[in-house]
Amino acid sequence: MGKQSDAHIVWDWNGTLFHDNDAIIGATNAAFAELGLAPITMEQYRALYCVPVPKFYERLMGRLPTEAEWLVMDETFHRYYAEHRVGCGLTAGVAELLAGWRSAGGSQSLLSMYVHDELVPLVRGFGIEAHFIRVDGRTGPSGGSKAEHMVRHLAALADVDPTRTVVIGDAADDAVAALHVGARAVLYTGGSHSRVSLEAVGVPVVDSLEEAVVEAQRLAA
Repeated sequence: MGKQSDAHIVWDWNGTLFHDNDAIIGATNAAFAELGLAPITMEQYRALYCVPVPKFYERLMGRLPTEAEWLVMDETFHRYYAEHRVGCGLTAGVAELLAGWRSAGGSQSLLSMYVHDELVPLVRGFGIEAHFIRVDGRTGPSGGSKAEHMVRHLAALADVDPTRTVVIGDAADDAVAALHVGARAVLYTGGSHSRVSLEAVGVPVVDSLEEAVVEAQRLAA
């Protein structure tokens, strides 16, 4: 890996570095069950998932959930997810990729829509926190857009040039957030979106995080 002292990667967490697909689909179906909705498969989830999350529920219900329904579904989802995430681990090869990018002179940070106070100990528990110059999770209510969080995240990284920054994530929202701040994006097919839905975004799409890092190095050059 060549020298990339100014290049920066902003990593997504859920579905990217953290392989939590099983917990996500289980939590989604637990939330649906609260409203008497039928469960969906991982394939259906990956074909239909979008943000903001109420819009995803609208695709499945045929209407937006009411405020009361949203609160019930959101609470159920997070309760179930918290119980089942303990069975999930890092995506294969993550620790080596993070160490390799750092040792080659690149910087990296983590921006997630997962609750900040739960994200930080989780990242720390996997022993990878030292690879990031900043770790930010969500501090406000759930259901929002990642773009506004990306603005704050990069503003806190004073020495990072957005034009030499690449966001690596598994969702269209990651690319939207990247473009919003003038950064590039690479999308990974191993998480919440199908390849077909990711390719519609118009940024590079890869099937492994190793490929994502190679692509990020090319884009940031």
